[in-house]
Amino acid sequence: MKKSLAKKTVRANWTGVIPAITTPFKKDGSLDVNEITRQCRWMVASGAIGIVPCGSLGEGATLTFDEKIELIETCVKAVPGTPIIPGIAALSTEEAVDLAMISEMLGCGGLMVLPPYVYSTDWREMGAHVSAVIGATKLPCMLYNNPPAYKTDFLPEQVSALADKHKNLEAIKESSGDARRVTALNNLLGKRLTILVGMDDCILEGVAAGARGWIAGLVNAYPAESVQLYELAMKGDKASKAKADTLYKWFLPMLRLDTVPKFVQHIKWIQNKTHGSSATVRAPRLELSGADLALCAQTYKDAQKLRPAFARKSPR
Repeated sequence: MKKSLAKKTVRANWTGVIPAITTPFKKDGSLDVNEITRQCRWMVASGAIGIVPCGSLGEGATLTFDEKIELIETCVKAVPGTPIIPGIAALSTEEAVDLAMISEMLGCGGLMVLPPYVYSTDWREMGAHVSAVIGATKLPCMLYNNPPAYKTDFLPEQVSALADKHKNLEAIKESSGDARRVTALNNLLGKRLTILVGMDDCILEGVAAGARGWIAGLVNAYPAESVQLYELAMKGDKASKAKADTLYKWFLPMLRLDTVPKFVQHIKWIQNKTHGSSATVRAPRLELSGADLALCAQTYKDAQKLRPAFARKSPR
C-alpha cells in the first residue's frame, strides 16, 4: 500500500463550491494527467474549496479501478492543501470499500459515497452498502443522493439513521431536484449534516431552503462565475439577492445542461470553448452532433452575448 502523498491531509470543508470535475481523456482514450492537473489548479485558483473526481460527471462508471486510483493520485498531487473528495462507487461493496481505503492512504480529505452501480433495491441493502463504505475509513463522508440517476432515494429518516451510526458522515449531496427535500433534512437533522446542492439548476432554491454548499458541474467551464453566484446567494441581503437573480437568469440555460442524460458531453463541449479542454468522452458516450450539438452551441453563444457586465472572469 502506498503511503499518503499529502504531508498533512486536509479535511473536507463542505461550505463552498466544490467542482465535480470532468475526466480529461487523450484521443487514445487514456487519462490526460497534464490536463487533469491543469483543470484542478484552475478550479482552485477560481475559488473552489475542494475537488471531486470519479463522480458521475467524471464518467466514473467507465473508469477502471486502476484509473480511478491514478486520477485520485493526480488530483492530490495537483493541488496540495486542497481536499480531494473522490466519488466512491463500484459494482460491489467490496470494491467500493477498497477504493475508500486506498483514497485515505493517498491523502484524500473526504469521500463522496454513492449507491452501487447498476443494482438498486431496498433500504436494507442500500443502507448496508453505503454504511460499509462510510465505516471503512475515518475520513469525513458526504452521502450522494441522486434518485434520478441511481434509482435509489435515501429518505431523510434513512439519512438520519446513517448519521446516528456514523460520526464521520458529515454532509449530503442532495440531487433529487426537489428543494423541499433540503427543508425536510434540515427539519429532521438540524445542523448535524451540511446539505449541498447537487443539481446546478437548483442552487438558488437550495441555498434559500438551507443548503450551505454546492457540488457543481458547469463550474468546470465557468469556475469564477459559479463561485460568485454561490457567494451572492449565501449573503442574502437585498443587493446581493438582486445580483444573484440576474446572474442566475443568465447562467440558467447552461446550468440546465447539467440535468439531462448527455450532461457530460454538454459540459465537456463548453469547457473546451472556455478553457481549451478536450471534449473527448468515453464510449458508450459519443461527442455531440446534430440537434444536441446545435442546442449546446446556441446555448453557449447566447450566454456569451448576454453575459452580465459584473460577472467575474475566471483566471487563465
